[in-house]
Amino acid sequence: MDFFMRNILNIVTYFPLVGVLLIILWPKGKEHEDGIRWIANLVGFIGFVISLPLMLSFDNPKYIGADGMRFGLDHEWITAIGARYHLGIDGISLLLTLLTTLLGSIAILSSWSAIQERVREYYCYLLLLQTGMIGVFVALDFFLFYVFWEVMLVPMYFLIGIWGSERRLYSAIKFFLYTLFGSVVMLLGILALYFFQHSQTGVWSFDILRYQRLSIPAELQWWVFLAFFLGFAIKVPMFPFHTWLPDAHTDAPTAASVILAGVLLKMGTYGFVRISLPVLPQATLHFLPWMMTLCVIGIIYGALVAMMQKDWKRLVAYSSVSHLGFCMLGVFAATPVALQGGILQMINHGISTGALFLIVGIVYERRHTRLIAEYSGLSHVMPLYATVFLIMTMSSIGLPALNGFIGEFMILQGVFGDNNLRFWAILGASGIVLGAAYMLWLYQRTMFGKVDKPENQKLQDLNLRELATFVPLIILAFWIGLYPKTFLQYLDRPVIQIVQRVRPGILQGQEIKTTAVVMKSGQSTTER
Repeated sequence: MDFFMRNILNIVTYFPLVGVLLIILWPKGKEHEDGIRWIANLVGFIGFVISLPLMLSFDNPKYIGADGMRFGLDHEWITAIGARYHLGIDGISLLLTLLTTLLGSIAILSSWSAIQERVREYYCYLLLLQTGMIGVFVALDFFLFYVFWEVMLVPMYFLIGIWGSERRLYSAIKFFLYTLFGSVVMLLGILALYFFQHSQTGVWSFDILRYQRLSIPAELQWWVFLAFFLGFAIKVPMFPFHTWLPDAHTDAPTAASVILAGVLLKMGTYGFVRISLPVLPQATLHFLPWMMTLCVIGIIYGALVAMMQKDWKRLVAYSSVSHLGFCMLGVFAATPVALQGGILQMINHGISTGALFLIVGIVYERRHTRLIAEYSGLSHVMPLYATVFLIMTMSSIGLPALNGFIGEFMILQGVFGDNNLRFWAILGASGIVLGAAYMLWLYQRTMFGKVDKPENQKLQDLNLRELATFVPLIILAFWIGLYPKTFLQYLDRPVIQIVQRVRPGILQGQEIKTTAVVMKSGQSTTER
């Protein structure tokens, strides 16, 4: 058991590749495709189960390194350039890793009847994507981080380009080129830090934690910040780098949309939290007004455009632009409560928007149209479906007792509590109202009224497999909404460390009380 725990990050990261190997070796032929589906689903479910000890043993002193990271692995890799195989997690990467394994297993399960062509290749790409995403969240070496960052591009490109809808090739190429361009510019930023670090210390190293302790000149920070910003902002995506997202979401198969919204976009937000803020604190403050402006524009613009969409899936896609603008508002504010709320809202967005894409996928699989005008009165023929849709709609718009409310409240409280940022909080709050408007209007148009289309009159309600994809998301939505301390306690220590790097003055004077309350809620964490 001790060997398993000391190597758990390797096991969780690469276990999906076991499924890829088994699927490749599985006999060919249509009659064997159900076997492939069973293998993929078992691997996805087991992958989630074996990731749970990360949370259960997170406080075990045996697995805490001197740098505060958990379950660390650090081995020589490419000695000539100073790249090391360095893995580890803190509370931030813990929650995102668990979100990845959960949504990955749900996405695989949702594909059972939706994918009928090239089944073997589809599940191989889906599992390969899982490894790439987990690798990004656990890598603590810039070189390794970049490798995982690029690896996940390929399977997502093929998932959209082969199994997508009408304009799948256009959307897949657009996604690939946008993301690749941002990645290449980000690589230049990594190399700039790499050579500067060597000039200061005489050591060739890509260690991310080392860079977080490095004193970097302000002018260099600005240029590197812009390089990282382009790579991360495209991935989030922040306005005005968002234009690839609606196309990719609209044309992607349901499972790919769930993964794209729930996890892939969080790689951008995670990059800002893990790298931009702690490594480039002066540049973060220098560009703070510009970042807050882009966040607010994204919140309002995404919500207004979502309200005008006629395509159900495209509406949910634009809602992501708005919601992630809200996440980034909390992150760039860099106050303890706002940053904690921004990170929690990343998880909340994965839960609620992932569920909304599943909801769209279910009716698309039955009717093969995403036009909102084609649906009305579905609650009469699909009452269970309408109930699930209502819960996740309320989750998305931030109804109290559900997960979205906690994240939004913490972001607004943290941003509004800083007198210099209060104006941005007021503007950002308008996104909550607009979000409620377009989601409730969508629900009213599709679930209420008469069933005026003959094709809708005999639609089947959720079956047991479809319901199983929603149950864990509904449980999490209420769990976070009613008792968020379970998840927030893992964020206390890393959030305070980031705030100390970016805005150390905010931890003094009046606002230290807020921090004390936050830290007190996780005494076991601070004692470490």
